[in-house]
Amino acid sequence: MGYRGKLAERQQARLLRGTGLPLAEIAARLGVSKSSVSLWVRDVEFESLPRVTRGRRREPNALQRRRQAEIDRLLAEGRARMGRLSEREFLVAGVALYAGEGSKGDGSVVFANSDPRMVVFFCSWLRYFFQIDESRLRVRLYLHQGLDLAGAIAFWSQLTGIPGSQFSKPYRAVPDPSIRHAKHVHGCVGVRYSCSTTHRSIMGLVGALLSDAANPG
Repeated sequence: MGYRGKLAERQQARLLRGTGLPLAEIAARLGVSKSSVSLWVRDVEFESLPRVTRGRRREPNALQRRRQAEIDRLLAEGRARMGRLSEREFLVAGVALYAGEGSKGDGSVVFANSDPRMVVFFCSWLRYFFQIDESRLRVRLYLHQGLDLAGAIAFWSQLTGIPGSQFSKPYRAVPDPSIRHAKHVHGCVGVRYSCSTTHRSIMGLVGALLSDAANPG
């Protein structure tokens, strides 16, 4: 199915490249070719990780190596168990995602998240199962002051396929260092599609899913 198209791997590759990881390591982690990674991340800005010379590089200790080995093993197991989603599985996964993260108020479909993978999944799901007028899609960006607004808009526009001209006025939060130190460099976005029929259709699916979940079998 076209919606898959290694979207998850592509977004993970872009995120990893942004941290400065080399192409070869990204390809090894994701189980894809280095040429694919090179294509996916060619426009991602990053700072190379510093190289420690003269034998001063600090190697991972035994605990860190065991932890990473377990993460890699469970990731591989997860991919094997998940496999390729059928159309019905894709539908149900999207409904469950919206049940947890989507707006329930009548009138508009709204999904907000800071995880690019979830936002990409939602946009792919929405376009696949519903007739969408692309011109009615809107994005609201929530970004801390001091972070790159133009860069964040370009980042989310590319991921969602929604032009920057359809982004509404962003909300620039004032960071409070006494509460949190880490900030999402690209912020959080809310994708909105104003269509009561589409929203009611999705909520019908949510209701059916939650009703069935109470009586599995």
